[in-house]
Amino acid sequence: MRYYLFIIVILLTSALKAQLTAPGSNAVRYSSYPSAPALRHPVFIFCNSSGTQKGALTAVSPGGTGPFTFSWFRWNDATRNFTIPVKNESGVTSSSITNLDEGGYRVNITGASGYTASLTGWIFLDSPHSQARLRNYTCDYVALGGVAAVDTFYYRDVNNGAQIRLPNKIRFLWSSEPASSIPYPDIELNPQTFIPPLENVTYNLHVTDSFSCTSVSSFYYESIHVKADFTVEPSKGGAPLEVTFTDKSVRALKYKWIFGDDSISYDPNPQPHKYYIPGDYQVKLIIESSLHCIDSMIFDKIVVDKSDLQIPNVFTPNGDGMNDLFRIEKTSLRYISVDIYAKSGIKVYEFNGEGEILKDWEGWDGNINASSRKASPGVYFYIIKALGWDDIRYDSKEYRGFVYLYR
Repeated sequence: MRYYLFIIVILLTSALKAQLTAPGSNAVRYSSYPSAPALRHPVFIFCNSSGTQKGALTAVSPGGTGPFTFSWFRWNDATRNFTIPVKNESGVTSSSITNLDEGGYRVNITGASGYTASLTGWIFLDSPHSQARLRNYTCDYVALGGVAAVDTFYYRDVNNGAQIRLPNKIRFLWSSEPASSIPYPDIELNPQTFIPPLENVTYNLHVTDSFSCTSVSSFYYESIHVKADFTVEPSKGGAPLEVTFTDKSVRALKYKWIFGDDSISYDPNPQPHKYYIPGDYQVKLIIESSLHCIDSMIFDKIVVDKSDLQIPNVFTPNGDGMNDLFRIEKTSLRYISVDIYAKSGIKVYEFNGEGEILKDWEGWDGNINASSRKASPGVYFYIIKALGWDDIRYDSKEYRGFVYLYR
């Protein structure tokens, strides 16, 4: 059996085409001529945010035999054709034209052996417009105002001169420095910020069109807004509870503190306030600025506990600094009397007092009747009577008992 090998050589050829580019352009689209739907010419977009941008074109002819002659022309609305001479250049393989205004441009390329080519393109200088401004402001909101617009571009049907619009859409976005609350920043061109900034802000309106050309407009807003704020320490404890209120408000000039117990203060930083009656208290701060903007804050609950009499059952007055005193927690007490007896019935200690005297009282140190004689270790009997700031009396048999003294 014989085998025959057939080798088929297929030569693929492609004609190298002349090329038209636009150095420095930002986007390219293609023409759509009603008279010739299959004919597509590049439309080059140059972003012109500076207002001084010009266009540029470069033609390259890799086909045919060079060198070549490049003859450039510009579209003429009067003749509806490319009849305005721009540049003629010979003996080169590429050619460029710069500092171009908007319009249509055509380059005719000729070379040896009858080579010819024609390239056409359109140039547009794109300058989106944005203007950010302050529409209005009050103590409660800031209203931003914006103007956003994009350029409208028209090129011509190269066959009949008809005007054709190049589609161009707009997108916009609000931002701020530092960031603040702008509702729907990419939907509303004139939004209102109902949570106004407490610090000075630069607002920016960013406008972008279909060709990614942008424009940014800004304005500086000096805030007038106020915010009432304060801290509470402590917020819970026994009567009398001394509470410190520390102002953290912004842009406040006038103050009104309502402490919830029929007490009011107009000081920016009031003195520590004492609550004597057990219960829950709501505190409100109202502030006003120099421009009469008003805000308020409420602290829901300060809890003042009922008075409490806590009596220890042992103490060790040995001078080691630990549990050296027979001490009764007196913070919630208005008045107290203490009598302590030895097993023999002899009184070894007594105290009664209120106000500053009670405040300074530290307790029994284990010495007999405030002398230098030390009471012997053992069991002692106490009788305590007290009155709480909430008028609760502590004078029943429950407040008679024994305390153990160890050394």
